[in-house]
Amino acid sequence: LQVTVLGTPREEQGGGKIDLIKAGAFDDLDVVFMAHPSQENAAYLPDVAEHDVTVKYYGKASHAAAYPWEGVNALDAAVLAYNNLSVLRQQMKPTWRVHGVIKNGGVKPNIIPSYAELEFYLRAPSMKDLSVLTEKVENCFKSAALATGCKVEIKGGENDYYNVLPNKSLQKVYKENGKKLGIEFISEDCVLNGLSGSTDFGNVTFVVPGLHPYFYIGSDALNHTEQYTEAAGSQDAQFYALRTAKALAMTALDVIFQPSLLEEVREDFRQVKLKEEGQINPV
Repeated sequence: LQVTVLGTPREEQGGGKIDLIKAGAFDDLDVVFMAHPSQENAAYLPDVAEHDVTVKYYGKASHAAAYPWEGVNALDAAVLAYNNLSVLRQQMKPTWRVHGVIKNGGVKPNIIPSYAELEFYLRAPSMKDLSVLTEKVENCFKSAALATGCKVEIKGGENDYYNVLPNKSLQKVYKENGKKLGIEFISEDCVLNGLSGSTDFGNVTFVVPGLHPYFYIGSDALNHTEQYTEAAGSQDAQFYALRTAKALAMTALDVIFQPSLLEEVREDFRQVKLKEEGQINPV
């Protein structure tokens, strides 16, 4: 028996776990655990699939007052693309997410911008849905280029993030252990009706059974804010983090010393993966 502590950097910048998968870091592992801070305790939240895209528009600079007709406005293309996506939202599924920023919009007001750049994240509950959404979004980018006369370069991120596959056997045991330590979990309705972010741990769950619980840190601040950063580094948060680590350790011991549980975990993994890949009909 062996327990491996594996550092996995770059979760939000390219997907370090995906690189580790390609390098074989998860080949000999039976089960993988990871926990993420949040506003509630949940053995599972539906982390969704995600695709990064960078869009670059190339136009032609000109004096914006004296010779505007000689220019090809790359910023116009970027604004059109942004508005195209806003219009698309009416036909988007409630579980789809598209959000982004204009990273470059020109140099000075009196110069027609010859270059503009946008960065967007696309999210959907499954890789199948994500491919449909990606096609629709890319058409928005391409049409903006056509309308303004710009050239467009659309480049996807280094790695796509897969949705996290649930494992009910692991979730059940983790919740039992967590409750022994005083963890209060949100209801199943909240889990099923909720949405979360995206993580490269999703890719891991496609190659090995995984558990990715969320845990409360003693603060109602929202993730990715200055307030949450402060709360995560506070002394109060340490109690909740250590309690979650204990629950994960107890679950690991259950898997190690109960061969039947490991078989249940593996069977859950096989069934969920088959369903995700469309090889069997959903229940």
